[in-house]
Amino acid sequence: MVRITFAATLLLATPAAAETIRVEAGPNGQERLQGALIEAKPGDVIEIGAGRFELTDGLSLDVDRVTVRGAGRDKTILGFKGQLGAGEGLLVTSDDVVLRDFSVEDSKGDGIKSKGADRIVYKNIRVEWTGGPKPTNGAYGVYPVSSTHILIDSVLVKGASDAGIYVGQSEQIIVRNSAVSHNVAGIEIENSRHADVFDNVASHNSGGILVFDLPNLPKMGGGEVRVFRNQIVDNDTPNFAPKGNIVASVRMGTGVLIMANDNVHVFANELSGNATSNVMIIAYREKYADANYNPLPRRIMVSGNKHGRAGFAPELPGGAMLTAAFGGSIPPILWDGTGDASGLRVADGVPVLGMGLAAGAAVETAKPGPVALNGVQAPQPAAVVLPAAMEAAAR
Repeated sequence: MVRITFAATLLLATPAAAETIRVEAGPNGQERLQGALIEAKPGDVIEIGAGRFELTDGLSLDVDRVTVRGAGRDKTILGFKGQLGAGEGLLVTSDDVVLRDFSVEDSKGDGIKSKGADRIVYKNIRVEWTGGPKPTNGAYGVYPVSSTHILIDSVLVKGASDAGIYVGQSEQIIVRNSAVSHNVAGIEIENSRHADVFDNVASHNSGGILVFDLPNLPKMGGGEVRVFRNQIVDNDTPNFAPKGNIVASVRMGTGVLIMANDNVHVFANELSGNATSNVMIIAYREKYADANYNPLPRRIMVSGNKHGRAGFAPELPGGAMLTAAFGGSIPPILWDGTGDASGLRVADGVPVLGMGLAAGAAVETAKPGPVALNGVQAPQPAAVVLPAAMEAAAR
């Protein structure tokens, strides 16, 4: 390991003694890289050299204001195929961290997880399970949770058995310029508030972009989410989530799914090639015993999206009969019929299929038919603005 005196602009004000800690590929990479993460001081930069690091255990960082930087996501590869434990590739539990310009491959658990890590930046990261979609792959590629201020920019994830990019129980979130493919869910915004998801490509997942709320979690009441200017196309990978996982119920060919969330605006997206539905608006239908949980979609606005072919092979009970009844494909937007229609508005100029389901009723009791969702227009959430230092760190 070579330590080089370094002076540069970091995420926040950098102490004069901040250093760059260089770690090059070679023997004992596990010990040298983990050692650098342990020895880092606030303000330090850990530079990981080009090459492949074959690692046998997960890595962790718990020091604030550290930048971990590779030579490029096609040059610096952290390979976990030989990982002995079942944990994530990299775990971050500190604030003001920047992760950029490297790749994580084949971790036993999640690719990169950050927990309680405020003001974290993921930039130009790739996480991939190189054997393709398998239920034994890690659940999440990039996985920030229980945090405030998250920036995910230019990230690529393939092969996650839950979500490529998952943000959970967090606030003030931007996910942009990223590409997710061959995951069960491309991008999930779960039990979180104030999120902007834009300029991403979600293709060849089971479901493209999911925004939902679940009961019995420390933080609930998700909402104030904008999903816009994304390409959500050809989500055609069969669902390979392990049994019992909540996303195992996501139908192959789902473009955008909104479930049990409040004030979600879906606009100016390109949606096509999604065999079940381009947009689904649904309630949470499983049993729960959480008195504070609202299972219904509320103030959902869908407008100005471009719809291509959709609904041509819906994974729904009676799907073949439905497509035949509608002349070969069902309408590209689907509402399960549960909740107050006066808070739902679709202004895309395409038909909507209502499933006519009562609260708590089984899907098999559906009474499908065309519906119009002309509810009251809810004000669009304000754009998420992250601290300027985070944006500077992502340039």
